[in-house]
Amino acid sequence: MDLTLLVLAAGMGSRYGGLKQLDKVGPSGETIIDYSVYDAIEAGFNKIVFIIRKDIEKDMKELLFDKYSKKIKIEYVFQELENLPIGINPPEGRTKPWGTGHAVLMAKDVIHEPFVVINADDFYGKSAFKVVADYMKSQQNNLKGKYCMAGYLLKNTLSEHGHVSRGVCTVNNNMEMTDIIERTKIGWKYDIIVADDNGKELVLSGNEYVSMNFWGFTPDVFSALESEFSKFIITNFDNLKSEYYIPSIVSYQVNEGNATVKVLEAKDQWFGVTYQEDKPIVVEKINELTLTGKYPVKLW
Repeated sequence: MDLTLLVLAAGMGSRYGGLKQLDKVGPSGETIIDYSVYDAIEAGFNKIVFIIRKDIEKDMKELLFDKYSKKIKIEYVFQELENLPIGINPPEGRTKPWGTGHAVLMAKDVIHEPFVVINADDFYGKSAFKVVADYMKSQQNNLKGKYCMAGYLLKNTLSEHGHVSRGVCTVNNNMEMTDIIERTKIGWKYDIIVADDNGKELVLSGNEYVSMNFWGFTPDVFSALESEFSKFIITNFDNLKSEYYIPSIVSYQVNEGNATVKVLEAKDQWFGVTYQEDKPIVVEKINELTLTGKYPVKLW
């Protein structure tokens, strides 16, 4: 079965203060993407598509894509502000593209098989790639509406250095998602976890499953993404900071009865570099994984 990994690598790293996609965190100068690609190949993926910006194309190609292409098929496409439905131009004053849902939509012409979406700057761990790949392969005769997600416990995904945004999930007894809400400004307040809820504080237990943007989709998601994005643009045209998030299309598909989403628990710890202060922690954790033999000292 063909299975593609779609890597969202067009982010600008505004909170991080630099290009996270190319920051070195491994013992031999590896990036976080290096580990994700390594784990994906081991899990049985046979193509990787990157969503990038034109201004980082040269660096991404020279530092990452050329070495990956010796191991797996590589393609890349661009997410730019002006990549909009026909007849719609970006509003004056808008400076950033339209979020993760918009990013996934950029790959519709190069992906025609089941695929998995990840962020470039998140370290997900081997178990996430394996459990999601195994599920997608088990559904190979169901090429429509059989989605899945690697689920992490909220308390294991927070940063000590600032707020984060997470898609907080509700699941049923079959571990199928019944709802997902994008919560912003989640963080510790003393010894409790709080999130922003329309200007009010919402207390969370920390045991909720959250999305770290590790999704498994069948190709039908592209038509839904495109249709709902057109509506989103019209509704939010004057909001220069509005973003079209993946959870919004997932919620739509589930509520319309067009898809089910299996939440698959990821056993490894997630970690990432939302803030520059997170980097030493990531370096330390990767070093520990290397010392225990989970990864070779030199990946490539």
